[in-house]
Amino acid sequence: MKLAIVGCTGLVGNVVLKLLDEFSIQISELTLVASPKSVGKKIFFRNKEITVVSIDEALNKDLDIAIFSAGGLVSKNWAEKFAYNGTKVIDNSSYWRMNEEIPLVVPEVNGKSILKSTKIIANPNCSTIQMVVALNNIYLNYGIKRLVISTYQSVTGTGAAAVQQMEDERDGKATKKIYPHQIDQNCFPHGGDFLENGYTTEEIKLVNETQKIFNDPTIRITATVVRIPVIGGHCESVNIETLKSFNLNAVIDVLNNSAGVIVQDNPKNFDYPMPITSQYKNDVFVGRIRIDETIKNGLNLWIVADNLRKGAATNAVQIVDYILQNKLL
Repeated sequence: MKLAIVGCTGLVGNVVLKLLDEFSIQISELTLVASPKSVGKKIFFRNKEITVVSIDEALNKDLDIAIFSAGGLVSKNWAEKFAYNGTKVIDNSSYWRMNEEIPLVVPEVNGKSILKSTKIIANPNCSTIQMVVALNNIYLNYGIKRLVISTYQSVTGTGAAAVQQMEDERDGKATKKIYPHQIDQNCFPHGGDFLENGYTTEEIKLVNETQKIFNDPTIRITATVVRIPVIGGHCESVNIETLKSFNLNAVIDVLNNSAGVIVQDNPKNFDYPMPITSQYKNDVFVGRIRIDETIKNGLNLWIVADNLRKGAATNAVQIVDYILQNKLL
C-alpha cells in the first residue's frame, strides 16, 4: 500500500506518522509532502530516512491513499487531481465536508458510507468527531430530538502558531498574535469566523456535520464554541433531548458498549474526563452523566478527547485501516 501524507510537518501530520505505527498499518512506500519551504527536509519513519517532496511531485506517484492535512486551499486545489489519478484522498480540511457526493466519515459511526468507488473521504471537524462517537449508540437506541453544545477547545486546534502564542504569553515574551486576544489565563467565545446570524463557522460545523453523519436533518442543534488555554484536548458539555424515554443506568450501559468510548464517571472520587488525562489517547472519554431534570427525556454529558488524535489524525488513520480491512482499494 502506497501512502502519502500531505502536510506532514504540521501538528496533525506529525501525529499521523506516530499513529501509522500504533495501528501497525502496512506500507510499501511512504511519500511525505509539505510546503515548498520544507521540501528536502529529512524525516525518519520506521528507521528509514524519507525526504519531503512537493505536492506536484507526489501527484505523479502511483499512490493508493493520500491523507491531506494541509488546509482547505490545498485540498481545494489538489484533492480532485489525486482522486483523478486513482488515489483515495482522506481530507482533514473543511473544504469537502458538506459536499453531498463526499462521505463525511467517523468509522465507528458510519464507516459503511465508504465504497470501493469512493475517491474523496472527508474527515469531520474535531469537535464533531468526539461528540458523534459518544452519541452514536444513544441516537440508535433512543433517537435525538435536540442538542445544546458548549465546547471548550484546546489552542492546538488552531495549530502550532497558536500554541506558540500561548507559550510566549506565559513566558512574558512578545509574540505574533494568532488569536485576537491573549489566550493565556483567558478564554473567549470565538472559534472560526463570525457569520451574519451571530454564530461562528465552528459552531455551524457542529450543526451541519452532525446532521450529515447521522443522516438526520431533523436533529435540532445549537452550539457555542469557546477557546481555552490548554493543549491536551477539547471538552464539550452536551445537553441531549432524546425522542424516547430512557433509564440512566441503561444509558451508561449503552455508553460502556460504544466503540471508541471510555466512561469515566465517578464524581465522588473526582474522577471525570479532562484534557490533561485524555492527551495522547485515541479514545473519547465521557463523564458527568446525569439526567436533565428540567425537560422530558433530558440528559447531560461531558465529552473529552485529544483533538489532534481522535479529533483529526486518529480518525484519519482509522479510515485508512477501515479501507484496508474491508478491501476497498
